[in-house]
Amino acid sequence: MIQDLQNAVLSGRPITRDEAAILEEAPLDLLCAAADEIRKRFCGIGFDLCSIVNGKSGRCSEDCKFCAQSSRYAACAEVYPLLDVDTIVRAAAQNAKAGALRFSIVTSGRRPSKSEVEALCERVRAVRKEVGIAVCVSIGLADEADFRALYTAGASRAHCNLEASAAFFPKICSTHTFADKLAAIDAARRAGLTVCSGGIIGLGETFTDRLDMAFALRDLQVKSVPINFLNPIPGTPFAHNAPLSYEEKQRTVAAFRFILPDADIRLAGGRKLLPDRGAACFRAGANAAITGDMLTTAGVCAETDRALLKRLGFEVRHG
Repeated sequence: MIQDLQNAVLSGRPITRDEAAILEEAPLDLLCAAADEIRKRFCGIGFDLCSIVNGKSGRCSEDCKFCAQSSRYAACAEVYPLLDVDTIVRAAAQNAKAGALRFSIVTSGRRPSKSEVEALCERVRAVRKEVGIAVCVSIGLADEADFRALYTAGASRAHCNLEASAAFFPKICSTHTFADKLAAIDAARRAGLTVCSGGIIGLGETFTDRLDMAFALRDLQVKSVPINFLNPIPGTPFAHNAPLSYEEKQRTVAAFRFILPDADIRLAGGRKLLPDRGAACFRAGANAAITGDMLTTAGVCAETDRALLKRLGFEVRHG
């Protein structure tokens, strides 16, 4: 049945929700090999490598149970206001030199204030002028006017994770909704930005929840899909979540490739916890990653990533 599903995807037919259900029990080696073939057909050997900076940290009003930056928990995330222009530009330049194709400025909080949006626009303009790297913004539940201002300043992409399926989302956050996420994604698109959106696995969700999130992303036609592996942070409600097996992570990545055959499936947070820094997931359908540090946790350095990707036969380049 895996061969039949692979052939269906390769022929251009989207698989159905019922068909995808078999991915949970399929032999892992066959599933990963099929997902890799789908990746090769739709994405080739190109690999999208991006980077992020924690542009404003801590004191977030939201209660996302996985997040160290929520003001509601006792996690020890660093707290600081929006970084100044020079600091942002230096970070962008360092990441561009290391080989990242895109640089994302991430801010904590439900959404930035109007003055913060103006300041972010200044930083986006400076990065585009002085470094030239593509710029993404991750600014929570901003409205169309905010996104439009940043698009005009030079940003080309907005990041807003769904985090989980619609059914599971209320179990991880009560201060905003899945519908709020969809509204922010729609606002970013209306403003002219492309969208990056994915989620986190290991929150306590089922495999069915993960499939539901993947189908939601397919319905939204998202082409950049980060998959984060929960890194349990002391002081957060999910601090003691049992880690998923590496096989479960591979299976999830492969399933996403079957459902989203032409997307950049991007390994994000938690990749440094993997013994091979994600190599097995890159052979199971993933073709993108965040390089360097995450928001509040360490990541994999660009030099290590580039050596790994070369060994696996990828070329770092824009799709």
